[in-house]
Amino acid sequence: MGRVLVTGGSGFIGSHCILQLLAADHEVRTTVRNLKRRDEVLAMLRQGGAADPGDRLTFFAADLENDAGWAEAVAGCDQVLHVASPFPPALPKHEDELIVPAREGALRVLRAARDAGVKRVVLTSSYAAIGYGLPGRTAPYTEEDWTNPDGPDVQPYAKSKTLAERAAWDFIAREGGGLELAVVNPVGVFGPVLGPDYSTSILLVQRLMDGAIPGCPRLWFGAVDVRDVADLHIRAMTDPAARGERFLAVSGDFMTMLEMAKALKAGLGPAAAKVPTRELPDFMVRLVALFDPAAKQLLPELGKRKNGSNAKARRLLGWSPLSREESLVATARSMMELGLLKT
Repeated sequence: MGRVLVTGGSGFIGSHCILQLLAADHEVRTTVRNLKRRDEVLAMLRQGGAADPGDRLTFFAADLENDAGWAEAVAGCDQVLHVASPFPPALPKHEDELIVPAREGALRVLRAARDAGVKRVVLTSSYAAIGYGLPGRTAPYTEEDWTNPDGPDVQPYAKSKTLAERAAWDFIAREGGGLELAVVNPVGVFGPVLGPDYSTSILLVQRLMDGAIPGCPRLWFGAVDVRDVADLHIRAMTDPAARGERFLAVSGDFMTMLEMAKALKAGLGPAAAKVPTRELPDFMVRLVALFDPAAKQLLPELGKRKNGSNAKARRLLGWSPLSREESLVATARSMMELGLLKT
């Protein structure tokens, strides 16, 4: 099998990509900001059921904001999964704290991959680069849609993902040479947590399970399992049909937060006793946001119905994701197992 570089191997999606690549007998390289995180990554892989990878997994130190290490990490690789990207739980002081590392980091990886003769890069973008800053509509968003980064109420994270993905496509068109690009655009990523380093979307389940919020704001979320996101990355890496394409990773119709809460209740029974099952009025959410930075990020989306389609990934790549409910319950169960929820 091929040699694949996974950037951001200590992250939620990155660690699951490594798990599946190793299971498929690929030789894997991964980047971390600091090599001290090596043991942490190996512990996450063991939590995911992997045997000791031995010399089939190699670690490299590389940072999205620095050129050092990228040429060495990508040398001799056949494909790259560029997963690493900043996603903080609260609004940054300035949008460039997200935009610069996301955009410049993607370009660093693409340049290094091109120069090393890599065949294809799969970039982890986001639904945030598809369905924001646009007029409201009832039809599902697809890969043909692009977030308007200058649209009203577009948050720094959505702007960073949009500008980074645009920059990647522009690079391929203008100076990519023979390098191929495919892009995966996940919605909120849930599923089995392997350690304390998990995606910001997981905080939603954690807060619901801990009873940290008094009720459910009128918000709609897309959901997809991290195992399906990793699977879609690998399909996009290997299938000729994925060249030059974007793929929206969503399990099914978007859910309200109240529907998510009810799914946790139904799947976990007494273990979900603290999960709220009433909907909060908008004024109360705005009041909470005065004191909670995470809640403040949600305000522009209050009451906005959204949806997304996975038809393209199903049609071109044969992708078949788990249900939204199964993914949410798996998230909570894994957090209980790891002691990441309040007793």
